[in-house]
Amino acid sequence: MKINLIVLFFAVCAAGAWAQEYKVPVTNEKEQMVEGQYKPQWESLRKHKTPEWFRDAKFGIWAHWGPQCVEGSGDWMARNMYKEGTYAYNYHKEHYGHPSEVGFKDILPLFKAEKWDPDKLVERYKRLGAQYIFVLGNHHDNFDLWDSKYQPWNSVNMGPKKDLIAGWAKASKKYGLPLGISFHADHAWLWYEPAQRYDINGPKAGIHYDGKLTKADGKGKWWEGYDPQDLYAQNHPMSEKSWANNRVHVQWAWSGGACLPTLEYVTNFYDRTLDAINRYNPDLIYFDVTVAPFHDISDCGLKIASHFYNKNPRAVMFGKMLNDEQREALTWDVERGAPNEIVEEPWQTCNCLGNWHYNTSIYERGSYKSATEVIKQLIDIVSKNGNLLLSIPLRADGTYDEKEAAILDGIEAWMTVNKESIFNTRPWVRFGEGPVAESDIKLKAQGFNDGMYSNMTSADIRFNQTKKYLYVTPLGWPEDGKVVVRSLAKGNPHFKKNITTVELLGYGCLKVVQTDNGLEIQLPIVTNAIAPVLKISK
Repeated sequence: MKINLIVLFFAVCAAGAWAQEYKVPVTNEKEQMVEGQYKPQWESLRKHKTPEWFRDAKFGIWAHWGPQCVEGSGDWMARNMYKEGTYAYNYHKEHYGHPSEVGFKDILPLFKAEKWDPDKLVERYKRLGAQYIFVLGNHHDNFDLWDSKYQPWNSVNMGPKKDLIAGWAKASKKYGLPLGISFHADHAWLWYEPAQRYDINGPKAGIHYDGKLTKADGKGKWWEGYDPQDLYAQNHPMSEKSWANNRVHVQWAWSGGACLPTLEYVTNFYDRTLDAINRYNPDLIYFDVTVAPFHDISDCGLKIASHFYNKNPRAVMFGKMLNDEQREALTWDVERGAPNEIVEEPWQTCNCLGNWHYNTSIYERGSYKSATEVIKQLIDIVSKNGNLLLSIPLRADGTYDEKEAAILDGIEAWMTVNKESIFNTRPWVRFGEGPVAESDIKLKAQGFNDGMYSNMTSADIRFNQTKKYLYVTPLGWPEDGKVVVRSLAKGNPHFKKNITTVELLGYGCLKVVQTDNGLEIQLPIVTNAIAPVLKISK
């Protein structure tokens, strides 16, 4: 794939001086960027503010679901199956064939989605409290889950033979939930590089996997007429040290010796993303990237943001690892973790009950996050001005398992009683008190610190508020029923009104004593409760 230098030259000139810094500026020949208030420049995009509806929503459900769920070997299956000796490689070889003969492309027809019922799923998500839903548009596997104009490897042409995004969009509209779409295919270029490898050991040592196949190789095969390079995007040299399995993480921001993508590849991702935005009118879009797609090497991400914001005044676009300036232009996403402070701009944690893609071994071990863990982390995140986007892994057939169903029931039971303390709230003057709140908890890269929040107890208390009420939530039910809220001690500077009663949601009013040590509350004896919510009138 050669870059057309003439097209590249005119694209740079037409875009203006700001675009001359980019190595791979995209063209607008196919999908036209909507012009309007926002320009594809940070200074302009900073004028866009995360809308209030998102700040009110607090909780979303994500169907992170696609063909990588077929084998049930977990996240990044389509990459790991090409890494000799890994669990995914061994499982694939044993059950489907050697990756030189049966590659990920050959898994696609097995993704049937035969029991998928988006109407039923979205209704369930709304019933348990979701205020918006997210669905996968494409993953790093580069397979589009809609009737894509620019990617022939899509769910209408093969696999389910259905426009999955259209089905999700129809259901979200029926139940009045804003729709989000996540796009991850920008990294297929790096992510699929193990498909260029071959076994080092065994009877097939030296025989290349299928990552370099071309359209001509498909004669007489089920995929005749399709070019595997449209899927794998591996018609390029491997990045530096690409045989090191974890090297891709160093190169995620297109640095560290990454082989840079071509103009054709970057523009194709841009066209596909705008195609989906224009067809399905999402209110939220998400990218699993550093800052924005192809940040620092292309204007692709900024042009997508400009188009999205000009097209939809309700738009929310997420980015990871953002600096302060970028957080004014994009909404910050933290993966599997949270900052341990109130963040001024609205933000979101994305997390999952198990692996991002369905993992049979997690189901068998019973290793999902519990409803208790989910609710405690939701309360903590909301107290810091954040939202929680929770992925419920679906099997390849489009259903969740009975263990996940029980977790959803647990979340719904708590939310039915206590949701007023979550939705439409804002942080108080401090987000919490207790051992975890007072710990120095750091983020790891784009997040990955949720383990530090997994053992919160009744000693950890979180606050949030509306104009009329302060909500105080211990993250557990104390064995003796006694709660002491130090932040509400007599004479505290933040809540000067004398407090004589509080309401325990789902129960009724309780008498309290306000002392110099704190607000002392005796709870009724309740078993199997996740977190009691105390409501105080201002």
